[in-house]
Amino acid sequence: MEWLTVALAQPSAIQLVALVLSAVVTVDVVRRFTRHRIERQGYSLPPGPTPLPLLGSALSVNAQEPWLTYTAWRAKYGDVMYVRLLDIDVIVLNSQSAAIELLEKRSQLYSDRPFIATVEPYGHGADFAFARYGPHWRLCRRIVHQTFRAEAALAFRPMQLRRARQIVINIIDDPSEYPFHFSTFASAVAMSSAYDYEPKPRDDPMVKLINDFLDASFAGLSPEMTVLVKAFPFLLSVPEWIPGLSRVRREANKSYNLGIAAMETPYQWLQKRMEAKEDIVTDTMVFDHTQRMEKFDGSCRAEYEKALKHTSLTIFLGKFSLTQATDGHISPFLAATQTTSGTLMTFALAMVKNPRIWKRAQAEIDAVIGTDRLPEYEDRPSLPYVDAIVRESLRWQPVGPMGIPHAVVSDDIYKGYYIPRGMAMSRDESRYPDPDAFIPERFLDLEGNLNLDSPADFVFGFGRRMCPGRHTADASVWSGIVTMLATLDFNAAKDVNGNDIEFEAKFANGIAHHPVPFPCNITPRAHIARESLEQSLGK
Repeated sequence: MEWLTVALAQPSAIQLVALVLSAVVTVDVVRRFTRHRIERQGYSLPPGPTPLPLLGSALSVNAQEPWLTYTAWRAKYGDVMYVRLLDIDVIVLNSQSAAIELLEKRSQLYSDRPFIATVEPYGHGADFAFARYGPHWRLCRRIVHQTFRAEAALAFRPMQLRRARQIVINIIDDPSEYPFHFSTFASAVAMSSAYDYEPKPRDDPMVKLINDFLDASFAGLSPEMTVLVKAFPFLLSVPEWIPGLSRVRREANKSYNLGIAAMETPYQWLQKRMEAKEDIVTDTMVFDHTQRMEKFDGSCRAEYEKALKHTSLTIFLGKFSLTQATDGHISPFLAATQTTSGTLMTFALAMVKNPRIWKRAQAEIDAVIGTDRLPEYEDRPSLPYVDAIVRESLRWQPVGPMGIPHAVVSDDIYKGYYIPRGMAMSRDESRYPDPDAFIPERFLDLEGNLNLDSPADFVFGFGRRMCPGRHTADASVWSGIVTMLATLDFNAAKDVNGNDIEFEAKFANGIAHHPVPFPCNITPRAHIARESLEQSLGK
C-alpha cells in the first residue's frame, strides 16, 4: 500500500510500529482471556484454522478473493467457522442453511453492523447499508420498502425497459464503451426512481458527482485503511503540515465533502422543481416521501428528511459499481451487496465465452415473440431459458460474494458453539456441480421449465438486512439481459489476422466483485435497426 510505505519512511516510523504491535498484543491478550472464560462455561467458538500469534489467519486467506479460501475450508471446518484476521474476529457462514438459521430466524440478534472506522470519515455515514440496527435504520428501511416493495416496483418497469433499450443504442453507437453503458443504465434506473432524473448518456454532471465521490472514498473503505484507522484514529486529525501522515486526513476530508455534495445536490435539484410546480412522476421516492413529510414538524420532520436523504444516496451507491476512469480503464467501487452494472458485466463475459448460450436464448425469444417487437415484462414467464441465464449470472460471479458483514447484538449459542456479541457467507459444489462453469441449464427441469432453485434467495441477503430494492434490481437485470439477448450478438474480438482473441477473464475485487473490461465484439443482430430502437423509446 503506497501510503503505508510513505508513512514508514518518516522519522516517526519506529513509534508507529511500536504502537501497532502494542495494540495488537493487547487485543491478543484480551482475546485469550475471553476464550478461556468461554471454555470454562462449557462452550467453545466454532472450529477454524489455528491462528498465528498477532497475525491470526491473515496470511492463509486469499486477500483478493477470500471467499475461495473460506469455501475450501468448509470441507474441514464445516458450515460455521471461526477465523481471526489480525485483531478482527470473524464468524463465517458457509452455507445457505446456516445463514437462514441465524440471519433470518434469529434476525433480532443478527441484524446489526460491525463498527467500520472509515465509514463516517470518508462520507459513507449516510449510506444506511452500513447503519447500526436501530430507529434510524428502521425508518430508512421503511422509506425504501414503501417505494420499492414488489407491488410498488411495478410502476418503474416501463422506465426500466426504456433504459434497457437505450443500452443497445449506446452500444451500436460506441461498442467499445460497453462497461460504461451498463453503468449508465444502472445509474439511470436509480436516479429516475429516486428523483425523476434521467441522466445523459455521456458526461452527465450528476453521474460525475457520484463517481467522483466513489473514486475518492474507495481507498478509505479498503480493509487495509479500515484496520489502520481503527487502530490509530488520530490519523484523521493529523495537522496538514506533517508530510505523509496528513495524507489520510486530506483524503478523508475530500471524500467526506464529496459525499455531502452527492447527497444534497440531487435532493435540492428536485426540491427546486417541486417549488416551481413542475410535472414530476408521483411514484418517485423523494417526491412521494416529501409529500408524506408534510404532516410532520420539528424534530420528527428533520429526522424524516435526514432518513430520506440517506436512503436516496444509498440507492445510488447500490447501483454504481463501475465508473469510467480518466485512463480509459474501469475501476471498482463500493456496491451495496449486488449491483446491476456488475451483473451485466458478468452476463456479457459469460456470453462471449459461451456463444451456444446466447444463440439458444435468441432461438427461444424468436420462437416466443418473433422479431417484429422487443420483449416486454409480460413475456417473462414464456422465456424460461432467459430466466435461467439471469439466475446463472447472479450465481456464477456474484457482485457481492461476501456481502456486508452482520454483527450480533448479544451473545448467542448455535449448535453448541458460542457466537460472541459483535461478531461479524457462496459456491456449494453439492448444490451446484462444476461451480466455475456458466451453465444456465442447472436451473431448468427435464421439461425445460424453471426449477425452484433461485440464487436470488441468497444473493440479495438475509433477514432484516435483505436488500429492500431487490424487486427493482431483479427487474432491471432481467430487462437488461433479455433486451440485449433479443437485439445483440456477443462474439470474440478478432486480431489483425481475423483470429479470435483469446483472453483470461480477470476480476476487480473488493467489496464489489465484477469482471474488468475484456476484448469482445458486441454487434446488433441482422434485423435490428437503430431507428426502430429509438422509436421504442418514444422519440
